[in-house]
Amino acid sequence: MAVVILLYVVAEVAAVWAVSSAVGVLGTLGLLVAGAFLGSWLARREGARAARAFMTTARSGRSPVNEVTDGMLIGLGGLLIMVPGFLSDIAGLLMLLPPTRGVIRRAWVRRAERRMAMAGQSRVIVVDSEVVPDDKSHPVIEGR
Repeated sequence: MAVVILLYVVAEVAAVWAVSSAVGVLGTLGLLVAGAFLGSWLARREGARAARAFMTTARSGRSPVNEVTDGMLIGLGGLLIMVPGFLSDIAGLLMLLPPTRGVIRRAWVRRAERRMAMAGQSRVIVVDSEVVPDDKSHPVIEGR
């Protein structure tokens, strides 16, 4: 995990350096501030839309899985927009824009469904507050 964070910081510094070399320091600062303002406005707008969609879906009695997932992605996108740097701004904007958010949401839900299916395959038994795997390689200890 530390390596991933280090690689992210190096990539973010490289991106800021490259943009600064192309447009100058003031231009780079202007782009970062403009991205933060645009992102916060977009996060507020999309968050309100997601809240309205959630309420509509909940009132109709349908499962609001997509609306809840959209809300989480909008929150994460808004957080990434507030982190200084161009790479985090791009990732945040991708989560805030409805077409790309839909792609990210479908991938996230598919991954969650696969993980839940895998978790359902491995059963455990709790014996006197001790978790014991439910397979034949671990015999249940009797007399405890």
